Amino acid sequence: MSIGWTESWIFRLLINLFGYATVAVPGALLIRYFKDRKVLDAPNNCILKYINLFVHGEEDTRLPEIVGNVHSVKPKPSTTQKALTILFCFAGLQVSYLTWGLLQEKIMTQDYQSSSGEIGKFTDSQFLVFVNRVLAFIFAGTYVSISKQPKHVAPIYKYSYCSFSNIMSSWLQYEALKYVSFPTQVLAKASKIIPVMIMGKIISRKTYKYHEYGTAVAISIGTTIFLLSGRKSSDIATTTTLSGVTILIAYIISDSFTSNWQSALFKQYHMSSVQMMCGVNFFSCIFTSISLLQQGGFVSSFIFLMKFSSFLWDCILLSICSAVGQLFIFYTISEFGAVAFVIMMTIRQVLAILLSCIIYQHTLTFYRIFGVLIVFSTVFLRIYLNHRTKLVSAKPVVESNQKV
Repeated sequence: MSIGWTESWIFRLLINLFGYATVAVPGALLIRYFKDRKVLDAPNNCILKYINLFVHGEEDTRLPEIVGNVHSVKPKPSTTQKALTILFCFAGLQVSYLTWGLLQEKIMTQDYQSSSGEIGKFTDSQFLVFVNRVLAFIFAGTYVSISKQPKHVAPIYKYSYCSFSNIMSSWLQYEALKYVSFPTQVLAKASKIIPVMIMGKIISRKTYKYHEYGTAVAISIGTTIFLLSGRKSSDIATTTTLSGVTILIAYIISDSFTSNWQSALFKQYHMSSVQMMCGVNFFSCIFTSISLLQQGGFVSSFIFLMKFSSFLWDCILLSICSAVGQLFIFYTISEFGAVAFVIMMTIRQVLAILLSCIIYQHTLTFYRIFGVLIVFSTVFLRIYLNHRTKLVSAKPVVESNQKV
C-alpha cells in the first residue's frame, strides 16, 4: 500500500522544521540586534536585565579553584554506602529506561482500542517529544530552584542549538519505529560512536586513540550484519527499511551534535548537569509547542487522548520515566563517573533488545544475534581500553608528584 506525500516522514519533517524556523529566525535576528547594544547595561530595567542574561550571560566572578568543583567538600562514603548507592543508580536507570523503551515501542507500533471498540493508532511523534520535555523542564526547574547550584554564567540562547538537535533526534527516534523494529533502533544507538567522533573533531577539535577508531569500525560492522540479516519479504519492506535506516542515520547525526555541543558548553561555562537539563528543555518546550500549535497537533492529540484513555496513561508514564531517567543519568555520572554510567546503559540496551523480542515477538536469526554480540562485546572492550589508557596516563603524574 503506497503512502501519500502528506503522510510521509519527509513531509512531516519539513513541516516541523518550518515551525521551528518561525521561532529560531526571529530569535536569531533579535540576538544579533541586542549583542551590539550598550543599552543592555542599564541595571535598573528588569526587561533589559533578562535580555542581557539571555544574550550575554552573567559575568563569571567565581574563583578558579571553585569552578567546576562543586563536589570537593563531600565526605567520602563507606564501602556499604557506595555499594547501595551504585545499586540504587543501576536499578533506577534500568527501570526508568527499560519501561520508557517498551512504552515508546507500544505507543508508536501498537493499536489502541476505545471503550466502544474503535481501533486507532497514534502517529504524532512531535506531541510525544513535547510531553516528555515539559515534564523534564518542570523536574529540572524545580530541582534548580530548591537546591544549591553553581553560578550560571552562560548566555541562555546557547542552549537553543543543542535543544534543536535534541528534539530532532527525539522526533527521529519515535518516527523510526514506524519503519524499523525497536531492537534495530537500540543497536543503532549503540553504534553512533563514529558520528560522535566526527562531531567531536568538528566542534571540539578532539583527538582519538587508535583503539577508538578500531572499535568504532567493529561496532559499525556488527550493526551492518544485524541490519542486512533481517527478513526481506517484498519491495515494500525494502522501501520501509530504507526509510528507517535513513531516519536512524539522521537521528545519530543529531544526537552526536547534541552531546558534543553540551560537552563544549560544560567545558566553557561549568554549569551543573541539571542547569543544562533545564536550559535545553526550556527551548525544547518553546520549539515543539509553537510547531504543534501551527499544525493543530495539540487538538488532534487531545482528541486521541479523550478517545483512548489507555494512551493518556502511557503518555504520563512515558514522560515520568524520561524525566526521572535524566535525573538518574546526571546523578550517576556525578557520583561514579562516565565509565560506570556507560556500562550501566550498555547493559540496559542489551536487556531492552531481549525484552522487546520477548514481548513484541521480534525474530532474532543467528546472524542477528552474532551482530548484537559483536556490537556489545566491542562496546565493553572500548570501555575497558579507555579506562586502562586513563590509568596509564595518570600513573606518571602520580609518580612525579611522589618524587617531589
